[in-house]
Amino acid sequence: MLYVVKYSGPFGFIKPWTAVRDSETFSQQFLTPSIIEGLRQKLEVSEILRHKITYEAIIRQQEVTQTRGWQYFKTKKYYERPRAILIRGVMLNPDLYLGFSNEADAEKAYSQNICLCRNEDVLFPKEMQERTNVEFNSIEGFELRFKENENSFLVGFNRFEDSKPMYGYLEVTGNPLKKGKQL
Repeated sequence: MLYVVKYSGPFGFIKPWTAVRDSETFSQQFLTPSIIEGLRQKLEVSEILRHKITYEAIIRQQEVTQTRGWQYFKTKKYYERPRAILIRGVMLNPDLYLGFSNEADAEKAYSQNICLCRNEDVLFPKEMQERTNVEFNSIEGFELRFKENENSFLVGFNRFEDSKPMYGYLEVTGNPLKKGKQL
């Protein structure tokens, strides 16, 4: 039995693990093991067993950034940090389902807000229910399963374990781009 908490919000950004400073970075459709571990630590729960994410669409948003270094202009004798514009993909109306092994962890999670990868992308707890694994499997959405097999691919480097490579395979259930009325 799983204790499932559903989180929702108006938008959410999942930071790609590859190159955040690319000219265009689109939100990926899955949560990496280190993102789940970060959520586990923030919620102060023992373990997040399963997760699924679904959303209505990905919209493009521009963001102005500055480089880490400074540029010196001799003629005017001043330093400047160059600016750049990134176009990022942000999920519109995401729903995130987190599955816990015990009711105490689920209740603790249900009492808190979370954010995926930026503090302004807040998701709020909406519902909590008991579900079997079979019922959880039927929820529409993307789920990265943290197991290595013939379908696995590199999904990033774990910042909690000395940048150890992380592998997983993506399970897509139903139509994760169309919000369903689950839970």
